[in-house]
Amino acid sequence: MRNLYITLSFVMASGIISAQNQYTKAADKLFDRYEYVDAAKEYLKLAEGNKADSYVYKQLAESYYNVFNTKEAVKWYAKVVEQKQDAETYYKYAQMLKAEGNFKEADKQMQQFAQLAPNDQRAKAFKSNPNYLPELQGQTKLYDVAKSDVSSDKTDFGAVLTNDNNVYFSSSRNTSRKTSGWNEEPYLDIYKATYNSNGTISDAVAVDNINTKWHDGPVSISSDGTTMYYGSESFNEKEFTKDKAKNAKFGKIYLYKATKEGDKWVNAKPLPFNNKEYDVRNPSISKDGKTLYFSSNMPGGFGGEDIWKVSVNGDEYGAPENLGAKVNTEANESFPFITDDNILFFSSNGKTGFGGLDVFKMDLNKGTEAMNVGEPVNTSKDDFAFTYNVTKKVGFFSSNRDGVDNIYKADPVCNVQALVRVKDAKTGNVIEGAMVMLVDEKQKTISNQTSASNGETITGVMCNTAYSAQVSKSGYESGVFDVKKAENEQVVVEASLNPIMPVITETEVILQPIYFEFNKSNITAQGAEELNKLVVVMNEHPEMVIFAKSHTDNRGSDSYNMKLSDRRAKATVQYLISKGISKDRISGQGFGESEPKVACKSCTEEEHAQNRRSEFLIVKK
Repeated sequence: MRNLYITLSFVMASGIISAQNQYTKAADKLFDRYEYVDAAKEYLKLAEGNKADSYVYKQLAESYYNVFNTKEAVKWYAKVVEQKQDAETYYKYAQMLKAEGNFKEADKQMQQFAQLAPNDQRAKAFKSNPNYLPELQGQTKLYDVAKSDVSSDKTDFGAVLTNDNNVYFSSSRNTSRKTSGWNEEPYLDIYKATYNSNGTISDAVAVDNINTKWHDGPVSISSDGTTMYYGSESFNEKEFTKDKAKNAKFGKIYLYKATKEGDKWVNAKPLPFNNKEYDVRNPSISKDGKTLYFSSNMPGGFGGEDIWKVSVNGDEYGAPENLGAKVNTEANESFPFITDDNILFFSSNGKTGFGGLDVFKMDLNKGTEAMNVGEPVNTSKDDFAFTYNVTKKVGFFSSNRDGVDNIYKADPVCNVQALVRVKDAKTGNVIEGAMVMLVDEKQKTISNQTSASNGETITGVMCNTAYSAQVSKSGYESGVFDVKKAENEQVVVEASLNPIMPVITETEVILQPIYFEFNKSNITAQGAEELNKLVVVMNEHPEMVIFAKSHTDNRGSDSYNMKLSDRRAKATVQYLISKGISKDRISGQGFGESEPKVACKSCTEEEHAQNRRSEFLIVKK
């Protein structure tokens, strides 16, 4: 029942609806009444009888899209796009391809979409990160998931766990109910079940006094358990719009409020901002009861269905406010849920994801960007209606990954960010380019990264688990640093590496090799690290005078090598002077290839490297 609670406006038809032509008349009537299963059957008859054209192909594709029959939708969209289409058709085709796991072809269709709608947020997001899939698949797992035992063989979704251990959800399991033409399942009812101490759910029963003859749910329960907000149909209020051309009456989804007296929900009333021109549904009330979040396709949004909020003061409500571009796109954002600590979960098929609806979260306290919660919550199918009880540390969400909407349990995986900051133990300066290998207690490598310009690496690790960081950098002594056990916080490891100090002999100061870029004489970051050690030595020996000699290998002409080595020697001298060394204490000269350390004609690479060196002779100690 995917689009049933995303974009559907319910219909109560009472006559013949206009058709595309005489052949499509019966199918069009079913399609306009949202009876997509039967509509597809009629369109198929035309296709099999050679009476199909591009219109029929598109109607077939749209019928299957609306009931999330991805395999058939892909089949017919492929025929549709043989002719040029509008941007949204390419987008829908891409979503169906993703759901079938064909990401390569989906990206091709997204390219078409982006060309036709370059200013669409979805197009911009795709173009800015075309390699999004490996990043999503590489995210740290946030939840372990399992199918809930409250699920049935019918549609079940929208489970929310209250503080008094009740689970409310919507279901079409009542086979005695009227069947919906949408998917030939019974109409939805609101159910309540018991959440047991062992994590199981039992004793699901329909909620008395609330369910109507129309679709009902899902619900939101206030933190004190006394107020319920829920969705139902505008036909309850005898409110609908008439379409004379189709001779039909169209209803909308309205939000209702009920209060609890004893064990019963009573005093059900529609909210004042309901409107027969648009849908208002999927409520979620904040912990303090002062803000109600919901989804709606009301005017003033970004397109499709958006997430909105409204202030609540008893039975008085403010003007609905759109949550803006950080949440909403031109596609559909729905099923908001606000946790007690102000984390907003919602589902979107417009933001970058695995396909269909994906679950996203954002911290409203910090104003962060919306984050895809990743696998295994999200799949290429529809994943939606994520709720989370902060006190009991358990979540629920819904998915059609097994062919029908079922309820799944989500147990948070305790993850910690291990931030390793690499510094020079002598100077305190951060070290870029250090190798940081994180290993667990069994010495299994968790990650192997290179420190960034700020000296840091960040790795997601499990809570309450011991790790160690093995850090190395040329010119420094390698170190092993403990990563302390922690829960739900960032662990910062200060990895201070001791520089390998120069060897001081009677005649020279021996540093690690100082490298220059090919055919260049400017001091590199690596060269600066080594020369800084010479600065330390000369500061510790204030009478020391150094003569820097620069050598090359024998590749290149004599004159070329002489000039290059001299430039490098002078650059070395200038660097040391810039660090406060008196120019009376440091001088330098290039010797090209005239003084090889290893005399050779057909030199090996190792021999070339030995000859390509800098020497720091002690003139005065």
